[in-house]
Amino acid sequence: MTAADDTTAAGAAGLRISTRRLQHALLWLLAFSGSLAIIEPSPYEAMFLVALAGFMVTGGIRLPRLVVPLIVLLLVFNLGGVFSLIPYLDHHKSVTFVAISIYLMVTAIFFATILCQDGDERLNAIRGGFVASAWVAAIAGIAGYLNIAGLGAHFSLYGRASGTFKDPNVLGPYLTLAVAFMVQDIMTGRGRLLVSLIKLSVPTLALLLTLSRGAWINAIGSVGLLMLLIYLTSRSSGQRSRLVGQVAMLSAAVVVVVLAALSSGEIGELVAQRAGLQSYDMGPTGRFGGQIRSLPILLDLPNGFGPLRFSSEMYGAAPHNVFLNAFASYGWLGGITYLVLILTTFFVGWRTTLRRGPLQRHFLPIWSVFFITALQGIQIDSDHWRHFYLLLGLIWGIAAATPREEASRRELAS
Repeated sequence: MTAADDTTAAGAAGLRISTRRLQHALLWLLAFSGSLAIIEPSPYEAMFLVALAGFMVTGGIRLPRLVVPLIVLLLVFNLGGVFSLIPYLDHHKSVTFVAISIYLMVTAIFFATILCQDGDERLNAIRGGFVASAWVAAIAGIAGYLNIAGLGAHFSLYGRASGTFKDPNVLGPYLTLAVAFMVQDIMTGRGRLLVSLIKLSVPTLALLLTLSRGAWINAIGSVGLLMLLIYLTSRSSGQRSRLVGQVAMLSAAVVVVVLAALSSGEIGELVAQRAGLQSYDMGPTGRFGGQIRSLPILLDLPNGFGPLRFSSEMYGAAPHNVFLNAFASYGWLGGITYLVLILTTFFVGWRTTLRRGPLQRHFLPIWSVFFITALQGIQIDSDHWRHFYLLLGLIWGIAAATPREEASRRELAS
C-alpha cells in the first residue's frame, strides 16, 4: 500500500467517524427537543426534519424487511383517517388532526429504519437526549407547581405540574420513560449510586406533582414490568440476588421522595383527592358514559364520526380511549388496523424481549413503557403523543436489528 493509499484510507475513516458523530448529535438533539411541547409547532418538528434530512444525506437509513408490516399497518391506519376526513375537508381542526397523524407515522418509520447499523450508539444518543429533556420538563413542572418566580402561570395547569407540556396528563407519561431508563441504570450498576438516585428523584417528584392518575398507573406499571424483565433476563443467580437488593433500596428511595412530598398538607390532600373517581368520570354524560353511548352509534358509521369530532358528536365528551378514538376518528378501517397494529407490536415486542444482545439493554425499558402505555389506551388518548411513536418505531427497529446483531456475533465467533 502506498502513502497515498494510506492517506485516502485515513481520510475515509475520519469521514466515517465525523458522519457517525453528526448522526449521534442529531438524534440527541431530536430526543432532547421532544419535551418542548408548550410551543406549537414544537421545536421537535423542526429538529425531526433536520434529522431526517441529515440521515438521508449521510446514508443512515436502512429498510429491513421486518419493518415493512409496521409501515403497511400505519399507512392503512392513516388511510382510514383520510377517508373519514373527506366530508370535513372544510374543518380546519379535522384536517390538522389527520396531517399530524401522518407526520407522526413518518417519525415512527424513521426511528424503525435507523437501527440496523450503529444501533447501540444511536440508541445511547436517543437515551441521553431523552433523559436530559425529561429533566428540563421535570424542573419546569416542579417550578410551576411551586409557583417559583411566578412560573406557575406558564408551567402548571389547574394547580397541577405541566412543565413544558400543555397537559399534566402528557407530562407524566413522558417522564415515565426517563424514569425507566434511570431505574435500569441503578439496577444494573451503571454510574454512581447516590448521583443516580438524586437524578431519579427530580422526574419522580415532578411525576407525582402532575396529580395524574393515568401517569401514576403508567409509571408504576412500567417500572414494575421493567424490574421483572431485568430479573428474568439476568445471567446468573448471583446477579438476581443482587438485583433483589437493588430493588429494595430503590423502592425505599422512591418511598422517601413520595413521603417527603406528601408531608406537605396541601400536596397530600390533592393526591388523595385525585386518586379517586372524579365527577367528570361518572354519570351518563361523564367519561365512561360517553364511551358507552358512542358504541352503538359507531357500529352504524363505517367512517366513524370524522377526525377529532367525537366531542362534538357526544355532547362535549372526549373519548379518553385510544381504541375507541381510532374507530371514531379513522373509521372501521382505521380502528381495526390500529388493533392489529398494537397486537402485532405486542407479538414482535415479547418475542424480542428475551433475545440477548447489545440492544437488549435499550429494549427492556422501551418495551416496558410501550406495553403499559398501549394497554392503558383503554383510558387515555395516546394516539398523538410524540413519544408514543418514538417508542413504537424503536421497538420495531430493535426487533429488526437484533437478528443482524446475532448473525454478526456468530460470524465473529466462527
